[in-house]
Amino acid sequence: MNAYSAAGWENFFVAEAGASAALAGLLFVAVSINLPRILQFPGLPGRAAEALVVLFAVLASASLGLVPGQSPAVFGTELLAIGLGSSLLMLVIQVRGSRYPGQQRRWTIIRIATTQVAAVPFAVAGASVLARAGGGLYWLAPAIVLSFFAALLDAWVLLIEIQR
Repeated sequence: MNAYSAAGWENFFVAEAGASAALAGLLFVAVSINLPRILQFPGLPGRAAEALVVLFAVLASASLGLVPGQSPAVFGTELLAIGLGSSLLMLVIQVRGSRYPGQQRRWTIIRIATTQVAAVPFAVAGASVLARAGGGLYWLAPAIVLSFFAALLDAWVLLIEIQR
């Protein structure tokens, strides 16, 4: 298996694409169940969006990794764009959400840290593939695990903590 080419990573990408799509579907169901309650709190729709963004980053990176004949440079660029794009999008959501009354600063910091730790490894993977140094696609394993963790935390808030 090559750290700088998607060849040999097919099974990993198929598994992660399936897992992220299933989790995104479950998140939609969870939001649907609690939608009236979620809409009562101005920051919670953004929380749902964050979870979808991190799951979409996994789905997009895994799906693009399955494109046959794609050069490592193109895939590296795609991963870099996914990492930077999802990082920026979540940061915008979180900064907007931090302006709502009653939003505790420490919770905003935790949210930013959790999602950025999940998004940044996608960008690192892309940059590493482009540079052909530094671990390459092996950065996707922590990116995906951390993305699932971040989405799980958001889902917990949307399903459980909202009921308290």
